[in-house]
Amino acid sequence: MQTTILRIQGMTCSGCVNSVKTVLERLPGVSQVDVSLENAKAVIQHDTSLASIDQLKVAISDAGFEVTD
Repeated sequence: MQTTILRIQGMTCSGCVNSVKTVLERLPGVSQVDVSLENAKAVIQHDTSLASIDQLKVAISDAGFEVTD
C-alpha cells in the first residue's frame, strides 16, 4: 500500500468533499480516503498496481475538481 496526498482546488462545501471521497473510494485498490476541505487535500491509501496516481487524478478531475501539484 502507498499513501498519496493530492491537493485539490474547487471544493467549497462538505458535498464537494463527499463527491471526491466517493469517486476515489470506488476505484479498485483504494483502501482508505481522507478528504479535507480546510486543507484542500486528499490523503489516499491505495495499491499502486490497481490504482495509479494518474487514475486517482483522473477520477478527481472527472468529478469536476482540479488536482494541483
